[in-house]
Amino acid sequence: MCWTHGFSAGLFPLTVLGWPDNTADLSTFYPTSVLETGLDILFFWVARMVMMGMLLHGDVPFRKIYLHPIIRDAHGRKMSKSLGNVIDPIDVINGITLEGLQKKLEQGNLDQGELEKAKEGQKKDFPDGIPECGTDALRFALISYTSQSDKINLDIKRVHGYRQWCNKLWNAIRFAMIKLGDQYTPPATLAVHTMPPICKWILSVLSKAVGKTVSSLEAYKFSDATSSIYFWWQYQLCDVFIEAIKPYFNGSEEFESARGASRDTLWACLDTGLRLLHPFMPYITEELWQRLPQPKEACRKDSIMISEYPSAVQEWANDKVENEMEIVLDAVSKLRSLRPPTDIQLRSPSFVLCRNLEIAATVWCYQAQIATLASVSSLKILTEDDPTPPDCATNIVNKDLAVYLQLRGALDTEAEHEKLRKKREEVQKQYDTLSQKMSASGYREKAPQSKQDDDMKKLATLLEELEIISEAESKLDAKN
Repeated sequence: MCWTHGFSAGLFPLTVLGWPDNTADLSTFYPTSVLETGLDILFFWVARMVMMGMLLHGDVPFRKIYLHPIIRDAHGRKMSKSLGNVIDPIDVINGITLEGLQKKLEQGNLDQGELEKAKEGQKKDFPDGIPECGTDALRFALISYTSQSDKINLDIKRVHGYRQWCNKLWNAIRFAMIKLGDQYTPPATLAVHTMPPICKWILSVLSKAVGKTVSSLEAYKFSDATSSIYFWWQYQLCDVFIEAIKPYFNGSEEFESARGASRDTLWACLDTGLRLLHPFMPYITEELWQRLPQPKEACRKDSIMISEYPSAVQEWANDKVENEMEIVLDAVSKLRSLRPPTDIQLRSPSFVLCRNLEIAATVWCYQAQIATLASVSSLKILTEDDPTPPDCATNIVNKDLAVYLQLRGALDTEAEHEKLRKKREEVQKQYDTLSQKMSASGYREKAPQSKQDDDMKKLATLLEELEIISEAESKLDAKN
C-alpha cells in the first residue's frame, strides 16, 4: 500500500461524515461503534484510522473492531491466480461452467506454464463447474464459517448445500399457504396454554432459538447465530413440527381444535422465523414474508427489513414439554433405526414398553406424534406385565423405555444380538468412565455434594440400562 493511499484511508471515518467541516453527521455518528476488517490490514489501515482520528478529532473513530476471517480455497490454500483457485463471488451466485472458468483464466496475464497449472487446478476442484448458489446461500455460508479462526476454507459444496436448504424454506411456506387457506387471518396473540403439546413445544424451542441468536449477535459470535437458526428451521420446524401436524389437516372433526391451534402456531413460527433469518438471508426472507397473511390489528410494514427483530417470548418457554419431546424424539429415532433398509417404505406395527407410570403418561400424550414421525402403522403402549411382542426388533431408549418394531418374515436374531452388543458396549463405556472418575483420588473431597449426587444417579441409571439390555438378550435367546 502506498503512503498516500494509506493516508487517505486513515481519514476515511472522518471524511465520510463531512470532516473537516463540523457537520451534523460528524457530531452525531463520530465515533462509530464497530469496524469490520481483516487481520492483514490492522497496521496498514486500522492503526492509521485510529491515529488520525485521535489527532484530528480528539477521539478514536470506533470503539470495537471485528476481524473477519480471510477466505481461502477448500484445501486451505491462499487464493492465487497462478494456482487457478481464485473464486469470483459472482460465479458462485450465478453459477458457471468449467469452460467458463477456464476462459476467464485465458483472459488474464498468466504465462503458458502458470495457465496450464491453473487449468489443471480448476479441473480438479470444479470438474462440473460451479453450480448456481445464489446470494443468500453464499452470504449464509460465509457467516457460518466465521468460527474457523482467522481463515475460511471455502467449500462450494457447503454453499450449494445452503442453496438446497433455501428450497426447504420455500416448501415450508408453500405447505403453510395451503394449510392456512385464503381466508386465514392470524390472531393478535396466541393462546398457548390451550394448544396441543406439539405446538407448545415448537414455540418454546423457537423462543430459545431467538434468545440464542440475539445473544450470539450481541457477542459477535455470528457462526453460533447461524447454527441456532439453521437447527431450529431444519430439525425442529421442518423435520418435526410440520410433519407432526400433517394428520391434523385430514379433515377429521376430532382434530378441529388442534387444526386451528396448528395454523396459528405455524403462522407465528414462520413470521418469527423469517424475521430472525432475515439479516443472514435478506432476499428469500423478504420474498417469503411478503406472502404471509398479516393480523388485522397489525399495522403491516412495507418490508421485512423494517419490521421488528424478534426477541424471546417468556410466555412461550416450557421446559416440561421440551423434556417430554426429548424423550419422544429419542423414541422416534430408535424406532426408525429398527426398520430394515429393504422395508424403508413399509409401515409396520410398533410397541413401546414403559417401566413406570410417568413415562407411560408421556408416551400416551404423544402417541400420535410418535407414530407419525416414526412412520409406523400403529403404536401400542406396553407395561412390564405385558408379553413381549413376537417377531420384533428392539431398541433401548433409556432405563424406563424400550421400543419394538414388528418385522416382516423371520427375525434376524444375529443382527438383533449385534445391535444389543453395540448398545451394551456404549453403556458399559459410559459406566466405566463415570465409575473411574468417582473412584479417583480427591473426588469426594473436591466435588460438590450436588455433583456427587448427580453422578451417583447417572451411575445407577447406567447400571439399570445394562440390566435391561441383558434382559432383552435373554428374551432373544429364548426365542431361538
